[in-house]
Amino acid sequence: MEYLISFSNLLIPILIFGIILLSVVRKIDAYDCFVKGAEEGLHTVVRILPTLVGLMVSVSVLRSSGFLEYIGNGIGRVTEQIGFPGELVPLVIVKFFSSSAATGLLIDIFKEFGTDSQRGLIASLILSSTETIFYTMSVYFISAKVTKTRWTLPGALLSALSGVIVSTLLVTGI
Repeated sequence: MEYLISFSNLLIPILIFGIILLSVVRKIDAYDCFVKGAEEGLHTVVRILPTLVGLMVSVSVLRSSGFLEYIGNGIGRVTEQIGFPGELVPLVIVKFFSSSAATGLLIDIFKEFGTDSQRGLIASLILSSTETIFYTMSVYFISAKVTKTRWTLPGALLSALSGVIVSTLLVTGI
């Protein structure tokens, strides 16, 4: 086990050294490439910043206004009938937009029900098996200038639904 830990601690320095060595062998100016890449990354951040701010503000408004809780309670009554805890509906909705906001909701669930409770375990599995769909799509599609998303959103939503279902089934054992 200690060998694996030592190897993982050395992995990044080995990769960096390998890249520098490869650039010397191929006579490529590694520093210039790094600076150009960092500049492109900064331009990407500036391009996607309005989208990121918009998503964060939207999630914050939904959460602060109580609308998210209202929607969660409404949908939760239906999901309770099929075995999915209604208290987790807001978590699933928020996870589509913001992982950090979903983590905040997860902490609230832990405080209310406990980390080892059925709801706590389901919530933990949901956060680890689903993606921030709208955040990821907006960031990557804007930065890559993709205008036709085709089946990305339906596929991502189906994948998230699968993650939620399997998370629930693993914990409840239904």
